[in-house]
Amino acid sequence: MQAQARILKVLHEVTGKEIAPGADESLFVSGLLDSFVLTDFVSGLEEEFGVAIPDSDLSARKFDTVSKVESYLASRA
Repeated sequence: MQAQARILKVLHEVTGKEIAPGADESLFVSGLLDSFVLTDFVSGLEEEFGVAIPDSDLSARKFDTVSKVESYLASRA
């Protein structure tokens, strides 16, 4: 499964919404994520991708779009 599909899988699990945002669509502006859901989303990403994401990286800027999430995860691999 491609990284973007895995990211969307985690997003759907965390939000319970079946909305498929575009790769460059803001997850915060669209209402899928907010500061409370971000921590659950990051925990899900850690589990799905087997990476550790430090608290210092919990920033809306780094997790704003599927593309940014994918780039971030690639940098942590």
